[in-house]
Amino acid sequence: MHANIPYLREIILFLAAAGLVMPVVRRLNISPVLGFLCIGLVIGPYGLGRFEERFPAIGYFVVSDLEGVQTIGELGVIFLLFSIGLEMSVGQLWGMRRTVFGLGSAQILLSAAAIGLAAGVLGAEPQTAILLGLCLALSSTAIVMQLLSEQLRLGSQAGRTAFGVLLMQDLAVVPILFYVGLLGSEVEGSFWAAVSLSIAEALLAIAAIFAIGRLVVRPVLRFAGSSGSREMFMASVLLFILGTSALTAQAGLSMALGAFLAGLLFSGTEYRHQVNSDIEPFKGLLLALFFISVGMRLDLAAIWSDLAAIGLAAAALIAGKALILVLLVRAFGRPWGVAMETGMLLGEGGEFALVAVTAALGMGVMAPDLAQYVISVVVVTMLASPGLAWSGRKIGNAVAASEQETANAMPEDVASEAIVIGGFGRVGRTLGRILEGQRIRYVAIDSDPHLVATEKARGLPIYFGDASNPELLRHIGIEHAAAFVTTMDQRSAAERIVSAVHKSWPHIPIYARARDPDHARKVRSLGAYDAIPETTEASLQLSESLLFGLGVPDDVARSVVDQEREYSSQDGPHRAGGEGGATRSAKR
Repeated sequence: MHANIPYLREIILFLAAAGLVMPVVRRLNISPVLGFLCIGLVIGPYGLGRFEERFPAIGYFVVSDLEGVQTIGELGVIFLLFSIGLEMSVGQLWGMRRTVFGLGSAQILLSAAAIGLAAGVLGAEPQTAILLGLCLALSSTAIVMQLLSEQLRLGSQAGRTAFGVLLMQDLAVVPILFYVGLLGSEVEGSFWAAVSLSIAEALLAIAAIFAIGRLVVRPVLRFAGSSGSREMFMASVLLFILGTSALTAQAGLSMALGAFLAGLLFSGTEYRHQVNSDIEPFKGLLLALFFISVGMRLDLAAIWSDLAAIGLAAAALIAGKALILVLLVRAFGRPWGVAMETGMLLGEGGEFALVAVTAALGMGVMAPDLAQYVISVVVVTMLASPGLAWSGRKIGNAVAASEQETANAMPEDVASEAIVIGGFGRVGRTLGRILEGQRIRYVAIDSDPHLVATEKARGLPIYFGDASNPELLRHIGIEHAAAFVTTMDQRSAAERIVSAVHKSWPHIPIYARARDPDHARKVRSLGAYDAIPETTEASLQLSESLLFGLGVPDDVARSVVDQEREYSSQDGPHRAGGEGGATRSAKR
């Protein structure tokens, strides 16, 4: 074996950070993104690297090859966007077209205009001011999407809005890169004709990828999977991801956008779950390397020497972009809480600004001092991203709750002779639709202000609050309600609500969602009239479908499943002698 493996020391440092330092960071409840950024700051040339001449031994713990680390780390961004595309579909993406092309385009144009104007006022040359406006208008796709993923917020209204804007920003890389290229060269013919041609070529590349991908992806994966070799299957997946990313890069688009398109192609296949599981380790490790490379760029000495100017510029950039986004998101019909959270999420500068500024410096169209100043501002805002995301969520929730308190105007006795639903998530909304279809009146209570604002805007009878709060329930007149249903999927929340309602109003029949038979027995003991374990129901429905598929007559299959359902529920407190179980089985 070769004794001098390239980058062996850097690999060992990185693995030590990922395997030894990050568990400590997680135990301290610090965002992994912030942890990796700080690790990069420490092991980079501007951290421990400053002491290498005085203490040569420190050199073993320093990574000085910034470009090499960042190049490899960009693969992490590619895998992140691929996994996001894997969880979506073309139909979902088309449904977001107003957010992507409307809100996203408006954000880029207005932010670029405001930043460019500010740079011009401060003395920048017109072409440099335009470049700065375009680059700083974009946010960090890698950091924002990772933060949303960590917080399980990708599916929230703010998460979907932020993703739509980021997707448009990735598309905008085409004309921006074209403009950067123009700064150092002469263009023949019309400028706008050249830009239009560049955009048309990019769109043609996207269409070609989709058209060819739909024909090729499934057969290739089927062939690789039939070989019985997991390595061959993984190699095929990596080929598609990196090949698509390379094609979009060749067309002037970002490689991350190409990976997202590849994810969309895979999402419509039966291999999506296996693929997602296989790439997870690649994505996590390489994305961590990207964040470390960003932290390595932070020169604390340069920032300290010009702390006031850099701090003021970073704060102005975040505040300006956030303000523009808040107003735009609100103008596009989102609640104020969602607008505040989205604005804070996307207030930072992005990795593309680092690339563009470095390119402009190499072409001689930006002074070295200005380039280092801009890079410092961008990295500082990226370092602040986890805090911005946390603050944005807190502010957004507070604003949404305040909105809801004003909009709620919860009338007294609104629950009289109605079904009260505690929790209006997926199960609660399904139950509400069924009750509406049967013309049965219901009132829903949920503690998610964004969800309440959204469903309230659709005209549904939903109010903000804690469904286990006796005062709130008494205010809506639960003592005259027809029944109470809790749809919470968390054990403790369901038990708390059932106990609170039964203790104060024992005459109200309570129906509860349970996680499993043990949990169902627990909530029944707390006073629930009935509890449906979701795992049991899923297995019963699966069994019934299997029996149908095996040719068992429909009535026989249903009878067998109903008997098993009755047997599983015989331990309920209201089923003395099996009467309750028989009644429920007959109803089904």
